Amino acid sequence: MEQYEKKGYLNSEFRLFHLTDQETKEIDYHYHDFDKITIFIRGKVNYMIEGRSYDLKPYDIVLVKQGDIHKLTVDNSCPYERIIVYISPNFMNAYQTENYDLSYCFQKADQEHSNVLRIPSPEKSSLFRSISNLEHSFTDGGYASELYRQVMFLEFMIHLNRAVRKNRLEYIDTDNCNEKVLAILDYVGEHLCENLSIDLIARHFYISKYYMMRLFKQETGYTLGQYISQKRLLLAKELLSSGVPGTQVCYDCGFKDYSTFSRAYKQLFGVTPSGRTCP
Repeated sequence: MEQYEKKGYLNSEFRLFHLTDQETKEIDYHYHDFDKITIFIRGKVNYMIEGRSYDLKPYDIVLVKQGDIHKLTVDNSCPYERIIVYISPNFMNAYQTENYDLSYCFQKADQEHSNVLRIPSPEKSSLFRSISNLEHSFTDGGYASELYRQVMFLEFMIHLNRAVRKNRLEYIDTDNCNEKVLAILDYVGEHLCENLSIDLIARHFYISKYYMMRLFKQETGYTLGQYISQKRLLLAKELLSSGVPGTQVCYDCGFKDYSTFSRAYKQLFGVTPSGRTCP
């Protein structure tokens, strides 16, 4: 079975990059085991995230959660410049109290069914100024410059969440995305641990299963069966890392028997659910 590739590696709580590419190879569907924020600066880029498609404008903010299956297409007629941040779940948890939660921007994006935030009036926005400060910090070579960039990133995250809480950002609608496919994606996400046979989903949406499978593949680039299996395995990995026993994870994630679960898990992650490396 075709699987989506994990890309990007995070060896610390977060990593910060400022990248400009004159030519970018097309990046196929993949996922990360950490959260990712992209601040788009310039270029011609289309992002496809969980079946939703976005044409970016300068200083759009792209939020990709851990496990989100996504790809991007870049028009190489002009340079592609962006700031990318990889963020571990531990980093987000460290900045969570009764009074604030820096992961709120991701939670609100889920509620709004949009991965891309746009600043309506940049010239009046403290968030835009914090992006500019973060951008300029990459050219700062003074004392403790790396720490300074980290401080600028935290400032950006604070302004981002303030703007989200005060509804000062636009959540961008998807471009040319089929509403039925979006409904199927939402349904799968809400019932991931339950029976999700193709026949059952087709009956729920009152459509032919063959039409549904063809439409899903056409709109998202992957089959419905692949998508369900991948999302279940990513959930399984998260549960296992939190200490849930493998047998319980198997059934909690919708697999009917442990051998099927273990085989699929090893194929995707290269280790058994118990953590043993595959030969």
